[in-house]
Amino acid sequence: MELDDHAEELASDLGVDKEEVKSDLQNLVEYSVPVDEAKGSLRRKYGDGSSSGGTTPSAKNVADVAPEDGNVTVTATVLTAGKRSIRYQGSDHVIVEGQLADETGRIDYTAWEEFGLEPGDTITAGNAGVREWDGEPELNLGESTALSFENDSLEVPYEIGGEAQLADLETGDRARTIEVSVLECERRTIDGRDGETEILSGVLGDESGRLPFTNWDPVPEIEAGASVRIENAYVQEFRGVPEVNVSEFSRVAALDREIDVGSDATTMDVGEAVRTGGIYDVELVGNAIAVRDGSGLIQRCPECYRVIQKGQCRTHGDVDGIDDLRVKAIIDDGTGTVTAILDDDLTEDVYGGDLEDALEAAREAMDQEVVADAIRENVVGREYRVRGHLSVDEYGANVDAETFEESDDDPAARATAFLEEVDA
Repeated sequence: MELDDHAEELASDLGVDKEEVKSDLQNLVEYSVPVDEAKGSLRRKYGDGSSSGGTTPSAKNVADVAPEDGNVTVTATVLTAGKRSIRYQGSDHVIVEGQLADETGRIDYTAWEEFGLEPGDTITAGNAGVREWDGEPELNLGESTALSFENDSLEVPYEIGGEAQLADLETGDRARTIEVSVLECERRTIDGRDGETEILSGVLGDESGRLPFTNWDPVPEIEAGASVRIENAYVQEFRGVPEVNVSEFSRVAALDREIDVGSDATTMDVGEAVRTGGIYDVELVGNAIAVRDGSGLIQRCPECYRVIQKGQCRTHGDVDGIDDLRVKAIIDDGTGTVTAILDDDLTEDVYGGDLEDALEAAREAMDQEVVADAIRENVVGREYRVRGHLSVDEYGANVDAETFEESDDDPAARATAFLEEVDA
């Protein structure tokens, strides 16, 4: 059913103007609200005699708010409040988002109107809309919300202000404040929503770990080697891992001290790491049980650098491929499996030769698979320590390896430690 048909059905049922309903419905759908949920919300808004439409929304503790509530009234403290510009109904719209909390719990919110929210404020939001986002309820504060500021503050068991370390950040976080070192930084031109746009991208680090970042409105304070404080950053998923986003509304200030960056990656079991859904910097130890097809001597598209098959790029069609080396090794530690993807430099290490050596071997054998076979003989059955960026999608778990080294762990010592743990 088309959006217009949904709007006509709602207008007929509710006895209201179709264009008004269509506009409201389109607003919700463009903000990623499912059609059925959006229709239910509008039925509650206009009142259809079968729901609580037209009545005063019930007052609830934050922990009791559920996605199916529709509209509620809550009294809570503003933990974080950050501005961000989004594309909404074809135009840019500035929203304020963050978290609210009371004594019972926390909840994300988005304010579509300028209410003047600041961290530490205690507010009562009457007729706040409720939507589901990533399986959790989220409050929408809009033009139908009656918002008032309370004189008496709440005692909440949460930190106000959004200060965090990189290891604490999760996809979906908003209005966070971090103090970091800029480990890598490059200026790039991308095809953005308004045409070609210059951005900064790279890697940030603190004592807890590292994460990639994008600065959508480049500022001079962010440069390789700098230590900065970034306020009002938000976190989105990029290639399966959290990424720090610095917007035009973020505040960036240079620090007069260096930020210590931890040199050690988090070491995890493979199964535990895969269950996280993605980690930017992790170390795994396991046995190489196989080398997958598509390893060894490969060819890439000269335009997009993707791997091509039989001279065909999925994006650019027939191309003259560029020769390259790659390994896709399956690593298993007994708790799970992951594919470690090695670039040309790491592949040269495990192959024992460079690209020219690989090409010569393929020419002599008249078969490029001899390169992959040699790599299999070198790595399968050995235990490796791999460090890199873990991503998980519908095709499985992959680690883009930064290091891939044969483990020097003592198997006997590890077995003894395991038995002691079992007996404890």
